[in-house]
Amino acid sequence: MRFLMLDLKNRAFPVRFPRSPIALVTWALLQGVSAGAQPAPADADDAPMLLRSSPLLQEEIAPATRKALPTFIQGERTFGRPDLETVVEGNAVLRRGDIVIKADRLEYYQPDDQAKARGNVHINRAGNVYEGPLLELKLDAFEGFFNEPRYHFIKNDSHGQADRADFIDDKRMVIKNATLTTCRRLPGPSWMPDWILRAATITMDNEEDVGTAEGAMLSFKGVPILPIPYLSFPLSDKRKSGFMPPTLGLDNVNGAEISVPYYWNIAPNRDATITPSVMSKRGLNLGSEFRYLEAQYSGQLRLDYMPSDKLRDSDRWGFAYGHQGTLKNAYTNSGIGLSLNLNRVSDDNYWRDFTRTSTTLTQRLLANDATLSWSNGDFSNSVRTLKWQTLQDAAAPIVPPYDRLPQLTTRYARNNINGFDYGIEADYTRFQADRVRTGQANAERVYSLLQVSRPILAAGGFLTPKLQLHVSNYQFDAPLSNGANTASRVVPTFSLDSGLVFERETSYFGKDLLQTLEPRAFYVKTPYREQNSLPNYDSGANDFNFATIYTENAFVGNDRISDSNLLTLGVTSRLLDRATGAESARFGIAQRLRFTDQNVTLPGGVPIADRLSDVLVGASVNWDSKWAFDSTVQFNPKTEQSVRSTIGARYSPGNYRTVTAAYRFQRDVSEQLDVGWQWPLNDLWGDRGRDLGAGRGQGEGRWYSVGRLNYSLNERKLVDAVIGFEYDAGCWLGRVVLERLQTSTSSATQRIMFQLEFVGFSRLGVNPLKSLKDNVPNYQYLREQTSPPSRFSNYD
Repeated sequence: MRFLMLDLKNRAFPVRFPRSPIALVTWALLQGVSAGAQPAPADADDAPMLLRSSPLLQEEIAPATRKALPTFIQGERTFGRPDLETVVEGNAVLRRGDIVIKADRLEYYQPDDQAKARGNVHINRAGNVYEGPLLELKLDAFEGFFNEPRYHFIKNDSHGQADRADFIDDKRMVIKNATLTTCRRLPGPSWMPDWILRAATITMDNEEDVGTAEGAMLSFKGVPILPIPYLSFPLSDKRKSGFMPPTLGLDNVNGAEISVPYYWNIAPNRDATITPSVMSKRGLNLGSEFRYLEAQYSGQLRLDYMPSDKLRDSDRWGFAYGHQGTLKNAYTNSGIGLSLNLNRVSDDNYWRDFTRTSTTLTQRLLANDATLSWSNGDFSNSVRTLKWQTLQDAAAPIVPPYDRLPQLTTRYARNNINGFDYGIEADYTRFQADRVRTGQANAERVYSLLQVSRPILAAGGFLTPKLQLHVSNYQFDAPLSNGANTASRVVPTFSLDSGLVFERETSYFGKDLLQTLEPRAFYVKTPYREQNSLPNYDSGANDFNFATIYTENAFVGNDRISDSNLLTLGVTSRLLDRATGAESARFGIAQRLRFTDQNVTLPGGVPIADRLSDVLVGASVNWDSKWAFDSTVQFNPKTEQSVRSTIGARYSPGNYRTVTAAYRFQRDVSEQLDVGWQWPLNDLWGDRGRDLGAGRGQGEGRWYSVGRLNYSLNERKLVDAVIGFEYDAGCWLGRVVLERLQTSTSSATQRIMFQLEFVGFSRLGVNPLKSLKDNVPNYQYLREQTSPPSRFSNYD
């Protein structure tokens, strides 16, 4: 076996025999990946070998570096003329950088940098493999042709064969009378892939990561299913402009539906999608989305328009715009933040008739919110305008919330000043709404909160006394029931928060743990100030949970400050993994002891006279990565009944295997059972073989069941349901999903989704993946590439 090294830069043609083949190949690889590698001098036999370290193996070789790379030729017989040509016969191999050429006979013409290969030709270029009888190629430019090639592309794991392949340059190639599939080739002359694309011409552009086919026919299971005059398809996840695969739909509101999205890759940081749709029951709909991303700001705009909707006999439209950004200036620490969240629709029924549009437009309360915020030292400030669009339903009307036009807020906070924490908050808001609907006057409110606390912290516990002063002033645009046009309120609050932490080492079920015992006591005293005659603009009752039970005010918002003389007692115990610190389990219980009645209420409420509140009991267990359990129960000791309960569990033993269940109960309101899952059906009949994943297998398919059911126990009916099946055949996927989503107490949308995905190529049908991802907890795509393929995974 003979090895030759050609120094193309200096036109030297030394033949080296003394070194072993392993040493020569190792030296070649090191030279190929080292930054700034230089050819070996003519006396390399005597000079010491210099090894240069490289931080990583480069996926792409820069053109300037490629020209300086040496060429290595190996074969059984070699002959030629120095500085002109080299001929290798018998197991000939040529290597340069990321190019490897193997053949029975190999000719290399040095002046033209051209290689000719005949007989069992095999070329690997950056992981892409071509095989055939004849190749002519200029190595640096990667220009040439290949007769009757068979090929395999690494980016989308596709392969095929053709009459001829023309290499335009190192990024582009044109294939004549070509085939393409991602189904793995099986032994035997009669093998046929499950799906195959045949085309008069296929163009592969690895710079844009896009392929195009002309005069094509897509066949599935031997049956031609889609003639395609022209088609573009992705070679990777890189964005590209062009029409996306059409999607088909069928539901009880739209009827039969077909959409043909067009994606416009405007710039690396800007894109747009235009989606015309035709619905048999409603007509034409035009959807559009525009996204942008800059260093200082980003945003998304969505606009849908349907002229002459047959369902309502009117023009319909929806608008949603979100923007987040920072405006630089010299007067603030971090610039001025700008936040926009704008949402408008044409009519009250939009949320009911367009259930698959932007999630912000499928609600009955649509916010139009603009906020400027900035900070300077210990001060933070904001200016906000908020206007609501309320979509009314005659069967279930809602009182619209108040617009805030405007709201000005400033906050000042200093911590650990001689052990004390200080805070001041001031807020001016002008509340506006339709007085006919709200039944009360609009107002301007000035609110301020002054507070000081003295945290005392120790390794085994804490003690935090705190003083607060709430001051409010109202100016009404109409007299109240008592004839007043103004009102004021001053409410002081004292609270004392304290807790202890005890620890001990223990073990359960062979697991070394650190167990804590954390008792906590929280006392709050707020004197009664009459507020029930004041309108309520932004206050609501706090949810009763472990976070809010240790707070001073029973309400959110600033229109109600609850009078309190109560003590909250609770205890929590945690089990922490001693090796990792992860929380394996948590158990807690808490209850309020009320010493006097709470007389401040929301409009229509009654004073609270119970001396003992409901008891909160909670537990969460995450013993290992497979199992998780979480529950919270609100128990009324007076009636000895639970008021509200939430119990949930999850089992996830591996990829594509998850089951979740939740029970939610609220006495006299609702009782629901929620179950979600994704699981291989093959496991049920004992076939626990590997998941195909990205293996591109064929004939070894696996069935998966996926879904989520939400059932109302008190109404004895199914509220929401998503049930589907997925079939993974390796190189193609099939999905069938049925979806039923409740839109009101008396109506629901129902649709069926079918999709055929040709892995690494395209998808046909209705895309159910978004519905599955949104509704099924912990759902995993059967094809989710985590990293792009490397040329070193197919280096030969």
